[in-house]
Amino acid sequence: MVCALGAAVCFGTATVLQAMAARAVANGPGGDVALLWRALRQWRYLVGLGMDGLGFLLQIVALRSVPIYTVGAALAASLAVTAVVAARLLGVRLSRMEWAAVGAVCSGLAVLGSASGAEGDEAGPVWLRWAMLAAAGSVLLLGGVAGRLPERGRALALGLGAGLGFGVVEVAVRLVDGLAPGALFTNPAAYALLLGGGAAFLLLTSALQRGSVTTATAGLVLGETLAPALIGVVWLGDRTRPGLGWPAVLGFAVAVAGALALSRFGEAPVERAQSALAAR
Repeated sequence: MVCALGAAVCFGTATVLQAMAARAVANGPGGDVALLWRALRQWRYLVGLGMDGLGFLLQIVALRSVPIYTVGAALAASLAVTAVVAARLLGVRLSRMEWAAVGAVCSGLAVLGSASGAEGDEAGPVWLRWAMLAAAGSVLLLGGVAGRLPERGRALALGLGAGLGFGVVEVAVRLVDGLAPGALFTNPAAYALLLGGGAAFLLLTSALQRGSVTTATAGLVLGETLAPALIGVVWLGDRTRPGLGWPAVLGFAVAVAGALALSRFGEAPVERAQSALAAR
């Protein structure tokens, strides 16, 4: 659970640091490539990338230690981290409802962490590895279809597709039996992990550029929490502590609901922060 929370802190903080770096170079000349190059020369952006990498490593460790439903809820909680850090570093004001949502995320995770059991010890059926590979390919197809939808539904579909891709990664990590080259090359889950993660990043980037951040992030949270949690319980043996099944369900629901209420922080609100800083 510590690793899962550490991953959430890394991802949430990295979002704000990268937003601060982007804000610092936003008014320069050039297109997207030039802006990216200038951002890469900002220490905050590099620290943010490093924290993303550390968060991914902590996520892998967490997935090998605690149930998928716990990790998924904790990763959704990165939105609460982003909200709090943005309030502190970017001058973004949180409404009372948003502060209540931060509290709900923390409370839900506390209950979930107390009720969670150990990582499931079931290997899952062989077909599940192939199903994850097929699901990763389907994410790419979904991205192609979603990109042609009307603007109102596009962001939600792309965000949901990105969430499903990250969900494939969560499940695939559990289905990788060993790190020996022979075992990796013959395991469909290893390819699902790479394809699902790459597709998820592409769809999420497209969603944030082409539609509402709030809508896209809501789809992302739902996609990366619900289906992977169900797969972990049904096929991988994830369980709660004896007699704490309903508290775990409640904690999961409260944490995810709180994250959905903070969906606008799926991308740090740079323009809003600039206005707040200019008003000081």
